[in-house]
Amino acid sequence: MTTARREVVARRETAARREVASRMADAAVAFLSALDDGQRAVAAWPFHDHAERTRFFYTPTDHGGLRFLDMRPRQQQLAHRLVASGLSRAGYVTVSTVMGLENALDADEGWVTGVGRERGRDPMHYFVRVFGDPQGGEPWGWRFGGHHLSVNHVVVDGEVVGSTPIFLGADPASAPLLGPHPLRPLAGAEDLGRELVRSLDEGQLARALLAPAAPPDLVTGNRPVIATGDGDVPLPLAELFRQRFEGDARRGLDRAQASLEDGLGFTDVHREAVRLTRTPRGLPALDLSAAQRELLRALLDVYVRRIPDELADAEAARYAGDDGLDRLHFAWAGSLEPGEGHYYRVHGPELLAEYDNTQRGVNHVHTVWRHPHRDFGADVLAAHYAARRDDAGHGHDH
Repeated sequence: MTTARREVVARRETAARREVASRMADAAVAFLSALDDGQRAVAAWPFHDHAERTRFFYTPTDHGGLRFLDMRPRQQQLAHRLVASGLSRAGYVTVSTVMGLENALDADEGWVTGVGRERGRDPMHYFVRVFGDPQGGEPWGWRFGGHHLSVNHVVVDGEVVGSTPIFLGADPASAPLLGPHPLRPLAGAEDLGRELVRSLDEGQLARALLAPAAPPDLVTGNRPVIATGDGDVPLPLAELFRQRFEGDARRGLDRAQASLEDGLGFTDVHREAVRLTRTPRGLPALDLSAAQRELLRALLDVYVRRIPDELADAEAARYAGDDGLDRLHFAWAGSLEPGEGHYYRVHGPELLAEYDNTQRGVNHVHTVWRHPHRDFGADVLAAHYAARRDDAGHGHDH
């Protein structure tokens, strides 16, 4: 690409990031303005509270923020408007479907109560929190989360600079509808991943397969930073919640995890094999055929096209050409057969797409798209604050 062409593309991307940021700001202001003082004290949070802003969950726990349950209908609508501003049309429909699945899950579990809640599974137990002032000139962002959902965006200098991590899950992953086709909100992530791994020849598969047994959950879990130090292995189930579990509650969760791992045949050897390290493991995309490379691109589209089209186009451009795609690795663990536990990830310097389906009889999907260095806008924020320190220092010199 010529220098002139790169400049045109950069200007187009900047305009797109500004346009989406403007829509987000309008939606965030409308939402916050509709709240009373007590609600706003919960929903609006300082941006500089780094520990809270970079915390995310996908379990049915307190995600931090104002619950839909504690909003009036119009406030809920404005909250949905904010959520939709950070998603593509397909992404928002998927999020809405995942929320609705809480009703089906409630029925599957026998309409039980939850920990400290009247209802165990609740489509109103989702949270919104805005960090910073959407109308000011300082960095700001927002988070939406609840069971099987986490959406995070950061805005700096009027541009969206961070849109990861973004987690989508589904339980049940497949459920009956009236007619021949089941409801499968995350079918693309499963089917394209399996199609790709089944397309590998014997030599390719030997390099892609990390372990014959799949881990019981995503390897990265809900860590705010990934692949640090010696890398990541799956977290204990009890550490995926905001609340601390001790005594019988902790022992019960540990037993549940041990039982799941035993059922999968997942051992400490496999745990080490699926470790997420800074250097990607698995089969390099460089060694895929042309048809397999197109499958990989289609699979990645399922992840990055969760966000608004204007932003997704820029993300997809990172792997549209050979240079970007060749830096990725594809890895698989577990069975290649439907209905049996399986896990995969696509990992490179600027992207991680991770998938797991092992729980509830292999009908419980977890997926996440992350950026190894840009989650929660980390790298852009670091550069932003460094530039401000430099400016302040120069001002002092004069």
